[in-house]
Amino acid sequence: MSGRRSEEALRRREFLQLILGTSAGLLLSPTEAFLKTAGRRETGLKVLVLGMDGLDTILVNRFIEAGLLPHFKKLAASGTFLPLGSSIPPQSPVAWANFITGTNPGGHAIFDFVHRDPRTYLPVFSASESLPPRHNLKLGKYHIPLSGGEIRNLRRGRAFWQILEDYDIPATIFKIPSNYPPVETRQKTFSGMGTPDLKGYYGLFNYYTNEYKTVTEEYGGGGRVHYVYVIGNRVEAKIPGPNNPFVKGNPETFVDFRVFIDPVHQVAKISLQGQEFILREKEWSGWKRIRFEFIPTQTVSGICQFYLKEVRPKFKLYVSPINIDPADPALPLSTPESYSRELAKKFGPFFTKGLPADTAALENDVLDEKEFLYQDELVYQESMAMLEDELKNFRSGLLFFYFSNADQRQHMFFRLIDRDHPAYNEKLASEFGQVIEKTYQQMDRALQLAMEKTDSRTVIIVMSDHGFCPFRKGFNLNTWLLRNGYHVLRPGTKPEEVTLFQTTDWSRSRAYGVGLNALYLNLKGREAGGIVRPEEKQSLLRELARKLEQITDPETGERVILKAYITEEVYSGPYVTEAPDIILGFNRNYRISWNSPLGNFPREIIENNPQKWSGDHMTAPGLIPGVLLANRPSRLEQPALEDVTAGILSLFGIKIPSGMTGRPVF
Repeated sequence: MSGRRSEEALRRREFLQLILGTSAGLLLSPTEAFLKTAGRRETGLKVLVLGMDGLDTILVNRFIEAGLLPHFKKLAASGTFLPLGSSIPPQSPVAWANFITGTNPGGHAIFDFVHRDPRTYLPVFSASESLPPRHNLKLGKYHIPLSGGEIRNLRRGRAFWQILEDYDIPATIFKIPSNYPPVETRQKTFSGMGTPDLKGYYGLFNYYTNEYKTVTEEYGGGGRVHYVYVIGNRVEAKIPGPNNPFVKGNPETFVDFRVFIDPVHQVAKISLQGQEFILREKEWSGWKRIRFEFIPTQTVSGICQFYLKEVRPKFKLYVSPINIDPADPALPLSTPESYSRELAKKFGPFFTKGLPADTAALENDVLDEKEFLYQDELVYQESMAMLEDELKNFRSGLLFFYFSNADQRQHMFFRLIDRDHPAYNEKLASEFGQVIEKTYQQMDRALQLAMEKTDSRTVIIVMSDHGFCPFRKGFNLNTWLLRNGYHVLRPGTKPEEVTLFQTTDWSRSRAYGVGLNALYLNLKGREAGGIVRPEEKQSLLRELARKLEQITDPETGERVILKAYITEEVYSGPYVTEAPDIILGFNRNYRISWNSPLGNFPREIIENNPQKWSGDHMTAPGLIPGVLLANRPSRLEQPALEDVTAGILSLFGIKIPSGMTGRPVF
């Protein structure tokens, strides 16, 4: 025991020397920085980071000048208000991974929402992967796993809260994106964007109706229509659940439910698994817990919400994606595991799906604008209650807290503040044209809560991962590659009918696109059917980059791609070789099309975007920087995401690790 105490004393002494030493680059005095060093509970300095996804510098400036964001204005006046450089590309999982690790994508290996498997050319999720059990025992129709499967977080590099843990500094990280499953740590963390629903999708809703309706079940999410019959004022239906790993073929599981419709009033009773509840038309149910059975002794729990959209003349019932139950999580949600259950005990069931707002339901006209906003308002109110609770218990170290609302609403409502958008609607604009403005005001109220609940020893940081701009037109990368001879389909193929490169002649194709900003060479020795020799790589990359940057929209004359980044020139770190070969930095108003990212070849190279998903952030990052506000001055004129990470470590007196590319911003 005495030896262990001596080691502990030595470690604490070295830690104090590091904190108090001038080499740490600390802007605060040692007394300010650390009033006490008494283990994991008492740091004199506290750092609160509010991560507000998608806040745009231009809009924040506009709303501050209009007097709509008084607490943003107050925070800016007390220290820093600057554009915050985003990642290449400025996609949320990439950008937040930059912040988490303090490195560029070459250091953390997240390059897009979607990567590709070079052995098959098929798209794969970038952030995590599920590995099945290695061995099973067959007992009749059941296949009993003899070893557990595994879910792996594919982000590389160490998270900044793991570094804080090395120095005994406590941290709570609430719903930061790009951290599913949560990386191993003794810190309190809850996973955010990237966390699937119980079926393993980004979000798959169910819609029950006796009216003809089509919806899109997209790669990774969307919805399903279930046609039902109303017989004797009764509906019988099933809710699909996770696939059953105990049965050969992994079939879907289901939960039966019944709906009893009042013959006179616009009311229905829903009965499932011993629960009964009554909904009026246009009423939400709140969270309902349901259990899916794998085998008689093995079930998994999920939570969902019901919305009775219409009783008659047509029956319309929406059921939200099945969220992982935080009180009994079937998949990893938090560290420690008990944190999820503690939150559920305090707040009851809550949203656990990484992207909680059901944008797919709005896109498919299953929910209208008002219904979508009601659902996302539940997300906001839930977040505010949890933030208040975390602030009440915030006595030491660091607290990171994430809001998704601004990002999700700007994606869906940019069409109503952009009169030149193909989906602009005057009537809807009169009713919902203030949604984005009001959402920024809600973010200001979140900051107000933080400012009221913290003391003078707290560094307050508000940051976003990227800004926003209109998404008016889509660019079909694979169609362009096909038309320009870089990609070849087998004879007799109708390009517009191809998906997932099913008829590609890889023996003649030199390049292909998978993901939202990514172009890959069909490189010999890397891709299964690669033909581009290593000595040809550089000249082909420069040829492609030059031609892509010359593409103009024939209707407007605007350049579509502002910058085609050759990743070897803009990334550094051990994982550069795993990156796409070129990242497309689109011009404002443009983005990759809806069909091109998954190996499709639509008819037009440039096409209008008539959809409700009308705002985006796939441009060259310099066009849509994020936002940085803090009650401490910045020592950098043009900070980037990685610099905030380094700045946080420097505030706690920690020397910046050698693999981190960020510079301390504070």
